[in-house]
Amino acid sequence: MTNLPASNSEASSFLLLDPRIQQWIWAQGWTSLRSIQQQAIAPLLAAQSDVILAAATSAGKTEAAFLPLLTRLLQGGGHEGSQAGFILSISPLKALINDQTQRLSALCESLDLPVLGWHGDVTAGKKLRFLQGLRGVLVITPESLEALFVNKGTTIPAFATAIRSIVVDELHSFIDTERGKQVQSLMNRLDLAAGTRITRVGLSATLGDTALAADFLRPGQQRQVTTIDTGSEGYELRLIVRGYLDDWEKPQAEATTVAADPVGFPSCAPSNVQDDDVPGSAKHAIAEYLYQHLRGSNNLVFPNSRGKVEEYADLLRRYSERENVPNEFWTHHGSLSREIREEAEAALKQGTTAATAICTTTLELGIDIGNIRSVVQIGPPPSVASLRQRLGRSGRRAGEPAILRCLCREDKLTPKSPLSDRLREGLVQTIAMVRLLTQAWVEPPRREAVHASTLVQQLLSVIAQRGGATAQELWTTLVSSGTFTQVTKAEFIELLHALAVKEILQQESAGALLPGPVGEELINSYDFYSAFTSGEEFRLLAEGRTLGSIPIARPLTIGQRIIFAGQRWRVQKIEIQERLILVSSDPGGAPPSFDGAGGRVHDRVRQEMKKVLSESTPIPFLDRFATAMLEEARTSFRLAHLDQASVVPDGAGVLLLTWHGDWANDALALLLTASGHETTNEGVFLRLSDATAPQVVHTLEKLAQQAAPTVEALRIRPKDAMKEKWDWLLPEQLLLRSFASSELDLESLPGLIHQLLERTRDVRSTGERREGT
Repeated sequence: MTNLPASNSEASSFLLLDPRIQQWIWAQGWTSLRSIQQQAIAPLLAAQSDVILAAATSAGKTEAAFLPLLTRLLQGGGHEGSQAGFILSISPLKALINDQTQRLSALCESLDLPVLGWHGDVTAGKKLRFLQGLRGVLVITPESLEALFVNKGTTIPAFATAIRSIVVDELHSFIDTERGKQVQSLMNRLDLAAGTRITRVGLSATLGDTALAADFLRPGQQRQVTTIDTGSEGYELRLIVRGYLDDWEKPQAEATTVAADPVGFPSCAPSNVQDDDVPGSAKHAIAEYLYQHLRGSNNLVFPNSRGKVEEYADLLRRYSERENVPNEFWTHHGSLSREIREEAEAALKQGTTAATAICTTTLELGIDIGNIRSVVQIGPPPSVASLRQRLGRSGRRAGEPAILRCLCREDKLTPKSPLSDRLREGLVQTIAMVRLLTQAWVEPPRREAVHASTLVQQLLSVIAQRGGATAQELWTTLVSSGTFTQVTKAEFIELLHALAVKEILQQESAGALLPGPVGEELINSYDFYSAFTSGEEFRLLAEGRTLGSIPIARPLTIGQRIIFAGQRWRVQKIEIQERLILVSSDPGGAPPSFDGAGGRVHDRVRQEMKKVLSESTPIPFLDRFATAMLEEARTSFRLAHLDQASVVPDGAGVLLLTWHGDWANDALALLLTASGHETTNEGVFLRLSDATAPQVVHTLEKLAQQAAPTVEALRIRPKDAMKEKWDWLLPEQLLLRSFASSELDLESLPGLIHQLLERTRDVRSTGERREGT
């Protein structure tokens, strides 16, 4: 940080901090406190409410929270005795724990306060010493905190009583997830164990709706949460969206044309780079652009999947070898070993040599990686919130703007090109998301889902912690206290009966519920503590060094060539029992297959996409190739009358254009399938196979006369509704309701069906007027 009191208000806030912390700040050479740091001091010292601190990535949120929180800790925090208790910080990633522990240790060392990052690499001795002292700062994942409840249940009251405040780092990453519901439950259980309301502090870089975020931090009591949001302060953005066409056909001379880049420096138009495996592809043109424009500075490149990370990293390494220059391009994704990821982080952070990381969401969160010059997004980002989070990595140095390059690959159009290609769906979605980003909009969290899967885990956890619990105690702890409020008492009782039938629970004569034979096995399994499923994987080993792991669902074969960690390998040996794959260096290779899907698109994004296509004005941040592609898309949109049409014949079936998000589209697709039309959600539109436009309109008219559909009306098979870790233990009705609450938007269906019929009538009446003319 390079940011002391410049104003009277800032000076007064600074003077509220403990003198030892003031001395530490002076010793860092800071000339001022950042906005979020200055504004956070008074409310966190007062501790009259929970607090959310929202600011751009790398804006100093950690210090903003801990400078006043540590002041309270040093001054007793409202408790008798100096330095009594500790601050509990819940973090989503082990890498973030290591990063935060390092940053806090530099501060706490001068305060004579211990800091412990609690995860699997930390020795049992260090953990025991902290539990014996319960002072300082403890940084931990939800899973490790869950393990404390299960394995050290008798110590939890003393542990909870010593907590002076709870910090939830990267708050936005937990909202509307099973893991987030686990965090909510654990915080509530700590309050119950302590017998008091422990102050909660949320740190976040992207918030679509501060009220919903506050409700997540303190369910049902969001009015008692103070939000400080400085996310848009001092924000300057320079951006360009570039278009790349596979099999681009253009005169040879055009390959060397230099175009003006709105970012402020020259950029080459996509060249027809040839390569042995994929000649003339946009992938190679993109890699060449990255090589030419990112070398010499620190950057992040997000290609949206681990497989594409490996492809681009391999191409860029080969470009460097071809030019006989040091390779500045690193890989970073969740399947790589910790050692390889940390090498990439160190290369970015050290600042002595240039480094660019080709990465996934692993570098989207707040790991300290120093100053990043620019961010590159290849293909549509998973969400506007994700794009904003990524962009927050750039432009953090004083006087420098944030730089965003979006690179979009599109296929060459032919007479047989599908509608999504003709509408340039990927490019248009990217443009829409960038425009929403510049309007300071991000996706709000969805309304509260049931999260019944995590309720099962928490039931077993509470029983393990307490050595047994009655049904009423479980209801009070997990439901009526404010955590799993969407579950009714009837559903709760049915769930307990279902768990008893499956021998997950058993009841003793006095009425207490205990783990059954199967439940005991689940609690004692190594993966019980996580609320989400993590599939088994094979470990990759090269000359004694662990490279990382790949999903077991995609096993390799001996002799197969792969690209991993940005290098090429050949599989030499597979040890099935040990789940180990031995590889050696090899000149050939292709990225292994990784599971994963793109982000689900919000209603607002699809509506902005329609607006982009409906307009005729140029978009200034597009390069000439992206401009040409957009014009193709707008022409297709206009010729097909898609500004009004909702039902479009397509081959043997029909396309239904909703311009709604994936939650509504998935719900409508299920409803139409239950009505006799095989329907799939394909993004901008739904595809109805073997149907005619009149048949679809007739079905919509029938649905419009009915009440809002229930989950039962969708005829979802229970096995298709099992998405979360503990869903297999749920009774059928609770399973279906839990699935629908998180995956579908049933409430919007009546309005959506009405809109579709209105557009259909408009098109029909327009056609009748034309015929009359």
